[in-house]
Amino acid sequence: MYYLPNTYLYPYCANVSTPIYNSDYMSRNHQENNQHVVEAILTGIKREASAIDLYRRLARVAPNQKHKNDILHALENKKVYLNQFTNLYFSLTGRQPVYQIDKFRFRSYRGGLQKAYEIEIEGYEDYQKSYLLTQHPQVRNVFLWALTGEKETATRLGSLNKEALKDYGSRPFVVDIEKVTKQNNTYRTALWTGRHLQLTLMSLNVGEDIGLEVHPHLDQFIRIEEGQGLVQMGDSQFNLDFEEKAYADYAIFVPAGKWHNLTNTGKKLLKLYSIYAPPEHPYGTIHETKVDAIAAEEYHQGHYR
Repeated sequence: MYYLPNTYLYPYCANVSTPIYNSDYMSRNHQENNQHVVEAILTGIKREASAIDLYRRLARVAPNQKHKNDILHALENKKVYLNQFTNLYFSLTGRQPVYQIDKFRFRSYRGGLQKAYEIEIEGYEDYQKSYLLTQHPQVRNVFLWALTGEKETATRLGSLNKEALKDYGSRPFVVDIEKVTKQNNTYRTALWTGRHLQLTLMSLNVGEDIGLEVHPHLDQFIRIEEGQGLVQMGDSQFNLDFEEKAYADYAIFVPAGKWHNLTNTGKKLLKLYSIYAPPEHPYGTIHETKVDAIAAEEYHQGHYR
């Protein structure tokens, strides 16, 4: 789809008190390779509009109010930069920009933060180069303002990304477990790891399963917050004689020594949390996908064999 933001007929730049759309200015720009400047501004418009779309989606899945507030703050800055670039484009060309935004996909909140961070770093570097394309102070001022903002936002996102990785064990901790479980989009994330107990969040794709496994020395508790699945258990991996369907709000108890599996049989993500007693995974475990989890387990087994 094409995105045409609303702009003013006589746009103003940051810290500029008079419109820059006049014939003398346009004439000077033609003499200093105006086309490259216009292309750089259009690239900035697309980048900021794409970031706005990404930040809106990130705000909806933020794990807490602090993260949400920081993302919304960055979002408002993006809107200002978009307006400034759009105004510049109109001043130089006499027409509204037409472009298509990039719909950045992310499977987890942390993955989305990382993507946003990369966009900010890329924007900072590009705006530095664009700043040198023209000597007109008003145009340079907008690029300088934008690159400064990209750097500040990248710093904020980097800080949030570190917070999102935190395993809160083994200190006192209170959480809205239903909310964080539904917000989680990683295959597995350890949220609290103590000496005798561990809490992990999981999200299974449609048709995906945890994988047939057994825990000889620990009991496991699972609660489904969203979606539905098929629970299988048995005394051996070849004899899973226990089967039950489970839905949102269902609890599953896995005794030590029982082979077990849980498969997403629904039409949407299966969101659950799992409690191990004692802990099963290393402190701070984060597996973005099931493939990551399998690779980590194979590495762990080979490393300590």
